Amino acid sequence: MASVDGKLALVTGASRGYGRAIAERLACDGALVAVHFAVNDAAAAATIAAIRAIGGKAFPVKAPLDGSLASVGALFARLDAELAALDHRTGLDILVNNAAISPRGTIEDTPEVVFDEVFAVDAKAPFFILQAALSRMPDGGRIINISSQTSLIGFPGVAAYSMAKAALDRLTVIAAKHLAPRNITVNAVLPGIADTDMNASWLRGRPEALASAAQFSAFKRIADVTDIADIVGFLASGEARWITGQLIDGGGGSAL
Repeated sequence: MASVDGKLALVTGASRGYGRAIAERLACDGALVAVHFAVNDAAAAATIAAIRAIGGKAFPVKAPLDGSLASVGALFARLDAELAALDHRTGLDILVNNAAISPRGTIEDTPEVVFDEVFAVDAKAPFFILQAALSRMPDGGRIINISSQTSLIGFPGVAAYSMAKAALDRLTVIAAKHLAPRNITVNAVLPGIADTDMNASWLRGRPEALASAAQFSAFKRIADVTDIADIVGFLASGEARWITGQLIDGGGGSAL
């Protein structure tokens, strides 16, 4: 597979779960990775330490995201400050929109404040991060959005999250067509269920829930975070130059 040697990658929400695995994969493939996180300094430090342990390069970008232009501006200001400290060029070759929140709640159980927060973090923030990245990204760049199988399959228990991820899917297709003249590819990966902190409250330590979740995949198991990271690694590479505007199944053949 073609490497991403010398490329600069920004992975949002990279201190844990899919984000950490993606950051590690891109660093392993040769990218300098900006490990974005909101509040968990220890988890971000652990991600960076793991990357450096395998000979990769990474640095932290601490910036809480609420979807506002102010929060997106703060993220890129922090990114620029870190790059200046490293005496590295500004710019951005690979953007992975991974940061998200997933509060559980049916239609009846979702208050307005929760609905607004989910859309702000999961849909609005990726839109404006992408917007801000475009002036920095050279032709031939890569944008990868981490969506969810819940955008395609009805899961009443995460109503607002599912809607926000469906919005991210539409952004993927729109941006892919808009940016094709610049040879910038835009794709989304739609994971199924994995043992991540986001799913810990209902999955970990619950054998019956784990067994039930495993049945969604054709492989009859839940995902490992590296399953998703490997898909992203391919999409970020030069070998994925002819793939754009795709919503790629990251659920191991969910609900076939």
